[in-house]
Amino acid sequence: MKKNYDNIKTFDKLIELEHGKIGTESRNKYEEGAQMFIVSEMLKSARKDANLTQEQLAEKAGTKKSYISKIENGKGNIQLSTLIRIFEQGLNKKIGLTFL
Repeated sequence: MKKNYDNIKTFDKLIELEHGKIGTESRNKYEEGAQMFIVSEMLKSARKDANLTQEQLAEKAGTKKSYISKIENGKGNIQLSTLIRIFEQGLNKKIGLTFL
């Protein structure tokens, strides 16, 4: 079925057309993927700004290079405690969380 984009005037409406209304399974899956992408890009950028390899960051944070790689590639499941440890111990950055 072809989607009608004629009346789409905002990004929010485009996302709704493509992925459904907020709270639907399709939209929740999309939002989860979008958040994972953001976290992966933030980690990658912070690591590069610190001039660290994935291996060096993993050693400082007490995790494995493969775990850092998975996060940076938007794969796998991240434990919040590990993510905080990577940023705080590995990169000397503080994490803030916002719930909407």
